[in-house]
Amino acid sequence: MSNGHREAERVSWSGSALAAEIDPFIGTEPVDLPALTGPAAGWFWPKPQIGNTHPGACLPLGMVSVMPYTGGYPTGYGRYGKTLQGRPQPVCEQVRISGFTHFQQSGVGAIRKYYNYCRVTPLLIEKGGLAALGTTWKIAAEQAAAGFYACQIPGLGVQAELTVTRRGAVHRYSFPASEQALLAVDFSHGGIAIEDGRTLPLRAEMCLREDGTAEACVTMEGVPIRMVVAVRGFLGPEAKTTLWESGQLLECRERAYEAIRDSTFRPFGVVFGGPTSAGQQVELEVSFSLRSRERARRHLHAGPQAFAAARRDAGAAWERLFDRLVIEGGTAAQRRTFATACYHSLLKPAEACDESPFWPWNGPFYFDFATLWDMYKTQIPLLLTLCPEEGGSIVNALLTVFEMEGNFPIGYRLARGYDRFAHQASGLVHVVLADAYHRRVPGIDWERAVALMVKDFARAYGEAFLQDGLVHPITHTLDLAYAAFCTAMIAHGIGDAATAARMNELAACWRNAYAADGLLRDSTFYEGTAWNYSFRLLHDMAGRIALSGGDTAFVQQLDQFFGIGAEPVRQPGSTPTREEMAAGAALGRFEGFNNEPDLESPFAYVYAGRHDRTCEIVRAGLNQCFGDSPGGLVGNDDSGGMSSCFVWNAIGLFPVAGQDVFLVGSPLFATASLQLEGGNSFTVEAVNNGPDRPYVVAASLNGEAFTQPFVRWADIAAGGKLSLEMSDQPAHWALTRPPSESVVRIA
Repeated sequence: MSNGHREAERVSWSGSALAAEIDPFIGTEPVDLPALTGPAAGWFWPKPQIGNTHPGACLPLGMVSVMPYTGGYPTGYGRYGKTLQGRPQPVCEQVRISGFTHFQQSGVGAIRKYYNYCRVTPLLIEKGGLAALGTTWKIAAEQAAAGFYACQIPGLGVQAELTVTRRGAVHRYSFPASEQALLAVDFSHGGIAIEDGRTLPLRAEMCLREDGTAEACVTMEGVPIRMVVAVRGFLGPEAKTTLWESGQLLECRERAYEAIRDSTFRPFGVVFGGPTSAGQQVELEVSFSLRSRERARRHLHAGPQAFAAARRDAGAAWERLFDRLVIEGGTAAQRRTFATACYHSLLKPAEACDESPFWPWNGPFYFDFATLWDMYKTQIPLLLTLCPEEGGSIVNALLTVFEMEGNFPIGYRLARGYDRFAHQASGLVHVVLADAYHRRVPGIDWERAVALMVKDFARAYGEAFLQDGLVHPITHTLDLAYAAFCTAMIAHGIGDAATAARMNELAACWRNAYAADGLLRDSTFYEGTAWNYSFRLLHDMAGRIALSGGDTAFVQQLDQFFGIGAEPVRQPGSTPTREEMAAGAALGRFEGFNNEPDLESPFAYVYAGRHDRTCEIVRAGLNQCFGDSPGGLVGNDDSGGMSSCFVWNAIGLFPVAGQDVFLVGSPLFATASLQLEGGNSFTVEAVNNGPDRPYVVAASLNGEAFTQPFVRWADIAAGGKLSLEMSDQPAHWALTRPPSESVVRIA
């Protein structure tokens, strides 16, 4: 190790320094990482090999995002069509945009609600004026940072800059000299350019106000989106504001549309215009409300109205959040990857407190759990750890969704109604609630929570589970048994012994999901096989390992699953055939950080006394499945699900969702610290760490010898240091197994 590298390790990266490392372009292009080697060469990627992220301006958990619009799948940015597996197919050679839109998903796949509302397009009378609306232009000189995006549109000679506010966005356009420059706002815009990807308004109205602003209410996906738009920079008597429809100027000051259908739809909006000199800057501010136009108008004036101030505020919000993370060591590429992974982990869900369009009172409201299936294992635990007050608000929002809509959701988006899926996932809110309970997240009525958790079992898939202790698809049996365990834990904690005892009985039904060979029973499996779901971290891992025949047999199954010693796997290419995908699935292999079903599986080795194997798998994934290039994500980021997995593993801990257990892994950095509420700091130190030293051979906690491969929340919350000695050779240091109880112990 050079002296220069040792000096670099003593530099701390946090706050503004760490936030400056964020690169929002990571994940926007197909994977471009080197070919997998070692154990990673045996993994199989069943999902699209692209992060599906976008580089738009966002706030942490921001309600509004803003970015250039191409119509590309799935965010509205980029140059790729719909891709469900393999390498994405480009639909054009270069990014071409038709304007800039608001509200985007992050890293998802076929989510069917693609937003991209309120498109803003700069135009010039010399280049066709309003008639050019819908034209696409190449862009150049793209820049993106936390809370900021910019590009040039050479075909128009326009520079565009974008930033966001708590309830809106601010655009700044630098125009060339023009007899009439225009900013056209399409209130009716929605969706992306794929089959079934478009969103049409159901109804709408728009008007011009005496103060020079324009406003609209447009119902999209069953949700009324209220918008107010104001422009600064078009000066003099020639500056005009006019409504338009189908590219034609209207003489009226207001317009209403009822019962819009495909056959009756005509695009509509407002256009601001006036002469410009070379380099003249024009700013457009848009604010949104899901509740009323009066609120939208208040939002317009609540935050900074000037672009420069809004950009500073947006950057500062990210810097404050990144004050809660400190890292030392690693390479420049690893720091960029880590910072961007933290950024992607904290984009969703979108905070819209006091803005619920579905119930008429103020209070917590969040959307874009897209979906909890992707978020509950690592993304929500990271959010609860770094932002407990925000976490409490999220939990209360989920409780209100149940009370108002009748079930805990699996997905919840800016659309009428929650999502539940027959083919995967149930009881995941129970796990989120258990995580919040373990962390002592403030502001939650736990009696209310337990009552709703119990009620949720009597709905949807829970009815068959309550009757038989078994339901198909078989993964629902695991979900519901684990949800019962989480419910029993909280019920016991609040003194509800009867509920805890009843839930304990249901928690033991996890065994019904397994066959005699220790793998899951034959069933249908979503985005995976029985192997991908067989090694979930349950509440009774000792009993689970016994089903496979004990430690040795369990480790042999895991080795087969992770392809230890197997021949390298050929990953799917562009437009893979059904036979190709079936052959890959038949291998029964780890999905290699390309998808979520088996993200926690590398840590199953820990429960069988093979921490060294966990270190090998985790370090291979960190080094080979994530990078700092646009193709640095090997699979859909899925609302931060993949990025948060990287964050936890890079720190050196892995949260067992729903349990008070954080498993020790193989840290990437010399030190990584979590700055917690109350001023305490918990640090994971990796002594003698390096790229070829993945194994933990000894450990201490606050200076005392430590032989258990896990810590609890109390250890983290109290602050201190977990010191891990790293080596290029494995050692049997973890003498204590992680906790494993089939039921909640009730005194």
